[in-house]
Amino acid sequence: MDLASYADFAVRLVNSEEPDRGTDTLTSVDTVRSLFGSTSARASALADEADLPRLRGVRTRLRGVFEAAADGEDVRAVNLLNSLMVEYPVSPLVSGHDDLDDTGRPNWHLHLADNAPTAAANYAAVACMGLAIHLTELGVDRLGICQAAPCRNAYLDTSTNRSRRYCSDRCATRANVAAYRARKRQEAQRALAEADQD
Repeated sequence: MDLASYADFAVRLVNSEEPDRGTDTLTSVDTVRSLFGSTSARASALADEADLPRLRGVRTRLRGVFEAAADGEDVRAVNLLNSLMVEYPVSPLVSGHDDLDDTGRPNWHLHLADNAPTAAANYAAVACMGLAIHLTELGVDRLGICQAAPCRNAYLDTSTNRSRRYCSDRCATRANVAAYRARKRQEAQRALAEADQD
């Protein structure tokens, strides 16, 4: 498995809350389990009510990483992420499951073990490691916060020219339409002001 893909765990967790809209979808053990997706059945099975406040705390700290990166505060983003990684260490394992080469031999690759004692600790470790790999391979400026108010969702910029500003096509469209309408209003006001001067 591509370890950078684990960065999506961080995005999923951060985006389980929309602070500017006052919404939080991290409300049940089932929600915790759904964060894991189809990976890590063992860690997902560990989920219980105690994981909710733990993951909310991790979520707040991960949002801080994305916000610092979006504000151009690279050192702060790295320091915040490092503090999480110290608190939630990972255990890498070499695996060859379900992935064979042409001769039937395993294609060995790294996975992150799900051997932490709680679902929250497992999730945090994987999310932080994935984010660290994404950050070190692509740069701190590849972590962002959606610029379409009031969204504020986190995203990973994987564009070729580092140009991503929105978390989704929907937010990009909404922001572009709002900007277009604002320009049209300004043009109309300017035209009205010029007409009044005549």
